[in-house]
Formats: sequence, C-alpha cells, structure tokens
Amino acid sequence: MGDPDCIFCRIVAGELPARIVDEDERTIAFMDIAPATRGHALVIPRAHHRDLLEVGAEDLEAAVLGAQRLARRMRERLGAAGVNLLNSCGAAAWQTVFHFHIHVIPRYEDDPLRLPWVPSAGDPAEIEAVARELR
Repeated sequence: MGDPDCIFCRIVAGELPARIVDEDERTIAFMDIAPATRGHALVIPRAHHRDLLEVGAEDLEAAVLGAQRLARRMRERLGAAGVNLLNSCGAAAWQTVFHFHIHVIPRYEDDPLRLPWVPSAGDPAEIEAVARELR
C-alpha cells in the first residue's frame, strides 16, 4: 500500500469503495464523487505520487494513456461533444487530494462549465520576459 492517509491509495487497496470504470497494471480510473459534468472521472496511478512534479515517467505515461482511453469512451458512449483533462499541482492550483490524478471531464454543448479565467491579451514584453526565464 502507498500512503495510508491517502484516500486514493485506500481506493487502490480496496479499503474504500469506488465506481471503477477502467484499470490496467499501473492505473485505475473511477467516477468523481463531486462531478463537474455527467461522466466526470479520475485517472490515478496505483503507486502513490504526491503530484505532477513527483510522478515518474512510466506512471505519468500510463495515466495519460488511461485518460485518453476514457475520453474516447466518453465521446462514444456518453455522446460528449468534447473532453477536458485537468490536473491540479499544489494547493495554490486547487489540488485537494495529494495523489497525482487527472480529471477526465466530458463536455456537452449546454453544460454549465466555464473557463476559470477571462482570456485577454497579455503584455507582449512581459510574455517575452517570462519566455526567456523558461528557456
């Protein structure tokens, strides 16, 4: 077992119930208990990794491939018009369960979800300055 205090590790261990919709040797996918839209699910590695910065390449790849499998199923079986993938890394980014996970959120034409920011043109000089820092 991973972290005994981690709710997702307890789901992987079978100690807590979950509505599992997909799994393989590295990942498990289950329905979110506070869904943003009909069909909202989570994909997690079976091994405990705190967040995106700690997850190893093999588990990250497996989780992304699991999210892709699930996204395809959502389009085919739920009639989703699109799919959002969301990962929150750190409390400032809204992470509340500290076990790496990807939200797979099916989107429908008239669903209530909106972007969490209002897109507007940025300052070109600031964008270039940040780009230099990241290179």
